[in-house]
Amino acid sequence: MRNTVPGRRRSTATASLAALSALTLSLAACSGGSLSAADAGGDGEGDGLGTVKVGLAIPASGVYQPLGDDMQQGFDLYLDQHDGKLGGADVEVVVADEGEGPDTGVPAVNKLITQDQVGAIVGLVNSATALGVKDAVEQAQIPLLIANAGADQLTDGSDYIWRTSFTNGAVGAALGPAVAEAVDGPVYVMAADYAAGHESAAGFIEAFTAAGGEIAGESYTPFGSTSDWQPYLSQVQSSGASALYVFYAGAEAVNFVTQYDAFGLHDEVPLYGAGFLTEGGVLDAQGDAAVGVHTSLHYSDQIDTPENAEFVAAYRDAYDEAPTVYAVQAYDAAQVLDLAIAEAGSIDSTAIAEALGSVGEIASPRGGWTFDDLHNPSQTYFLREVQDVDGATVNAVQGDLG
Repeated sequence: MRNTVPGRRRSTATASLAALSALTLSLAACSGGSLSAADAGGDGEGDGLGTVKVGLAIPASGVYQPLGDDMQQGFDLYLDQHDGKLGGADVEVVVADEGEGPDTGVPAVNKLITQDQVGAIVGLVNSATALGVKDAVEQAQIPLLIANAGADQLTDGSDYIWRTSFTNGAVGAALGPAVAEAVDGPVYVMAADYAAGHESAAGFIEAFTAAGGEIAGESYTPFGSTSDWQPYLSQVQSSGASALYVFYAGAEAVNFVTQYDAFGLHDEVPLYGAGFLTEGGVLDAQGDAAVGVHTSLHYSDQIDTPENAEFVAAYRDAYDEAPTVYAVQAYDAAQVLDLAIAEAGSIDSTAIAEALGSVGEIASPRGGWTFDDLHNPSQTYFLREVQDVDGATVNAVQGDLG
C-alpha cells in the first residue's frame, strides 16, 4: 500500500522539514545511483516489484504553497486511480517542502537523495531550485521529473532530468503569431524583472516580430516588490500601443490585472499574457477585472475532450474544485513514472531513467504529448479567453496555437 505523510490538505500530505537546518549530509555519502528493492523502500520479495520511494518536492509552505497543493493533488489523484501503484510497484511518497526558493529547496532535495534514498523525484516550482539540484540528481543517478519549473536551460538532454511542464520561452512564443494577426498596430511588452519574465518576454517578442509584429516598448518591473503599476501603465498608454503582452503570476498577476482594469486600459489596450496570468486561484481573485484577457497555456479545464471531461470530473469529486495546469503537470509526471517503471520492469533508479526515453505518447488531459530531444514536452498550446460563464470566470479555449 502507498504510504503518505500525515497532515495533508484535504486528503494530501505535507512533510515537515523542521530539521533542515541540521542537514549536513553530502552527496559523497550516497552509495550510488542505483537502488535495490530494499533501498527503495521494499524488501524485494513478495507481491510485484516491491515498493518504490518517490520524492515529491513541492512548496508546502510560503507564497507558492497553492501551487504545491495543486501539484500534490494531481499526483495523488493518479495514484488513487491506479490502486496506489506505478508500473506494478507499490509506492511510498516522501514529501519534501521546497519552500520559496533554493535556500530551502536545495536542502530538501538533497535530503530526499541522501537520507530518504528515493528512487525518483517529482516536482519543483522554482527554477533556481531546479538548477541548484541538477548536478546532485545526475551524480546520484536518480531521475528528476520537473513538474513546473520553466527555466529554458533546465533540460539539455540529461539522462536523468525530464520535464512534464513547459519552458518559459515556449509559452510566450506560442502567442506571438496569433497576436501579430489579431492586433493592428504595435504591442507593448511588460514582465517581472527576473529570469522567467525575461524568458517569456523574449519568446513572445521573437515569435511576434518574426510574424510581422512591431514592439512599442518594454518595461521590466521589480519582481516581488512592485505594488503600483500606474507609472508603467502610463508608459503603455503614451506609447501608442494597440495591445499589451505581460508575464506575471501569483499575487503580482492579481494586482496587475485589477490595476490594469481600474486604470481604464481594459477596453483601450487589449491584454495578452502567458497563461499563469489568469490560472487557478489567481483568476478567482481577479474576478470580473480579468474578463476579456487572452492567454496562452498548454491546459485549461475547459478543453472539450472526453479525456479532459473525465479528468475534471474526477478531480472535482476528489477535491471539490477545478484542476489547474499545476495539477495536470504533476498528474502527468505520475503517469510518466508509471510507464517508465512498467517499461523497466524494475524499481532501480537507473533502470527507470533509461526507460523514460521509451514511454512514448502521454495520454494527458491536456491532449497527447511526447518528450522532445531535450526532454521537454512537445505539446499543444491553447489560446484562452477569460469569460463569465454562469457567474464564474473561466479560461475558455478559443483555439489551438500549435
